[in-house]
Amino acid sequence: MTDTTATTTDVVVEVARGVFRIRDTCNVYLVVSDEHPESITTAIAIDFGSGLALGYLAQLGIQRITDVLMTHHHRDQGQGLPLAIEHGARIHVPPVEVDLFAHVDEMWKRRQLDNDYNLRQDRFSLLEPIAVSSTVPEYRTAHYGGVTVRVLPTPGHTIGSVSYILERDGERIGFTGDLIYAPGKVWSLAASQWSYTGHEGPAMTVLTCLLLRDEALDVMLPSHGHPMRDPDQALELLGSRMQYHVDSRRWHPWDLADRLRNPYVPLTDHLLLNRSSLSCCYILLSDTGEALLIDYGYDVTTGLPTGSERAARRPWLASLPALKEQFGVSRISVALTTHYHDDHVAGLPLLREVEGTQIWTPSNVAPILDDPWMHDLPCQWFEPIHSDRVLPLGESFTWNEYTIAVHRQPGHTLFAAAYEVQVDGVTVLFTGDQQENLGIPGERHEILNYQYRNRFRIADYKASAELYRRVAPGLMLSGHWEPRWVDEGYLDYLLDAGNDLIEMHEALLPLDELDLGADGVLARLTPYRSRVTTGDPLALTVTVRNPFSDKSLVTLRPVLPEGFAGDAETTLWLDAGEEREVPVRLTVGGAPRPRARVAIDVTIGGLMLGQHAEALVQVI
Repeated sequence: MTDTTATTTDVVVEVARGVFRIRDTCNVYLVVSDEHPESITTAIAIDFGSGLALGYLAQLGIQRITDVLMTHHHRDQGQGLPLAIEHGARIHVPPVEVDLFAHVDEMWKRRQLDNDYNLRQDRFSLLEPIAVSSTVPEYRTAHYGGVTVRVLPTPGHTIGSVSYILERDGERIGFTGDLIYAPGKVWSLAASQWSYTGHEGPAMTVLTCLLLRDEALDVMLPSHGHPMRDPDQALELLGSRMQYHVDSRRWHPWDLADRLRNPYVPLTDHLLLNRSSLSCCYILLSDTGEALLIDYGYDVTTGLPTGSERAARRPWLASLPALKEQFGVSRISVALTTHYHDDHVAGLPLLREVEGTQIWTPSNVAPILDDPWMHDLPCQWFEPIHSDRVLPLGESFTWNEYTIAVHRQPGHTLFAAAYEVQVDGVTVLFTGDQQENLGIPGERHEILNYQYRNRFRIADYKASAELYRRVAPGLMLSGHWEPRWVDEGYLDYLLDAGNDLIEMHEALLPLDELDLGADGVLARLTPYRSRVTTGDPLALTVTVRNPFSDKSLVTLRPVLPEGFAGDAETTLWLDAGEEREVPVRLTVGGAPRPRARVAIDVTIGGLMLGQHAEALVQVI
């Protein structure tokens, strides 16, 4: 490695063979390719600053920059990216933060400013969107312009930050962005404060320091600061100082190293609980050395930062090394889902991409994961998650030596299932977020975890309690609470709670006159969200239900935004309680806009519901 005695006046310094640091709004690193003949010299850039590096290419003998790899979304890292694109470079960004590059204009349009409790520095993003060529593949090796790097998630400075590892001349060089400025120091503490009273960023920095030390780097090249020749010591010092910072804001110290290194708690010899994940992840161990996971959302989490957009959510695989090393797992072959909520599924795509894990999904959950724009439901992941196998409800399947039954389990959400399996002589039932498993007679506060927008129905919890009686589990495992060893009193309690829930809703709702259901929704439009080019057709479906005990005439009248055309009023007869799907055919017109609103004005018998259902159309 080239010895460096850089001063504040140095602009260009060769910090390793063919690795040049350009001092700009951040340190920009040009990595010259080893693969091109002498007559052609190309390089990639790690971050881009204001674009100052373009003025030094001739001096360095570099014909062009082929690719720019971004460590995170902040403006000092990438305000010059339009110049890079004009130069002909491809732009590659962290997957968690892709929207803050490619669609940052949407953030500027929608970011809450009044009464703002979101402390994340998302407004230190680019002012205008740029064209992104790809997202970088975390945990994997990639090739850019003749340079090979390994990509690692390194949250701390931002939620989606990544680092790049380059092996050159027998040394491992880490480009670490703004994770660390100098041994024990960071460029910004404020950037790591992601929520108003939380400490998620500093805690993530501790975990990242531990994980990055495992990479045995020979040198770290930060976005601000000088090269660090003893990365292990620098990271250890930062980790210990940041741990002190975390503990200064907690009533009790938080052993983050133990949380990372020992996340798994054995419940039986072949069944583990991942205590580090946001929602409970369970691991079924096979004598073959394989593992099956039940739910996999946010692994080794330090809390949920403010905001719900993609850039506020970090899936990663931080607990898997401990699973493999401590329990002899050779392969994570299958992951199951109890329901579609992001805290139970967010990590599944990354798990499949990196580990080759197959995703097996109940038949009532698979369509929701497959198309998150179809229904107006809360807590969905941002992109489709396709199932490798769809599991029929009410049937069993085998995985190695286990037979697992899939049970319909509506309640917390209509789109959920419970899994029944015998493990080490115990009948285990995985129930997701159905109830909090407190099981204390007389204590009914939040015991039944229902939300109306999840499509909760009044009798669902009675039905699930009857399921539990039939299964008679010895151990019930929920999505967020302590394992529950089951006795008869607990099963009686859940049935009583289900009946009580019915009685409460019957007392509060006018069900003797008409069945509005628990959520009061009698008509829905699907797909709820669409993206259509102006001039093209759009097919929607109205699903409408008759709430009366007699046959009723239903009138459906589309209410269209300016420029749209389509079907006129539709009438039909529905029997008592009948539900039916009615097609609506439209032509999209008018100027491009992000969320044009289509509504359906609904009348059922003498009940005028007005513009009861809506759908959103992105016109392009």
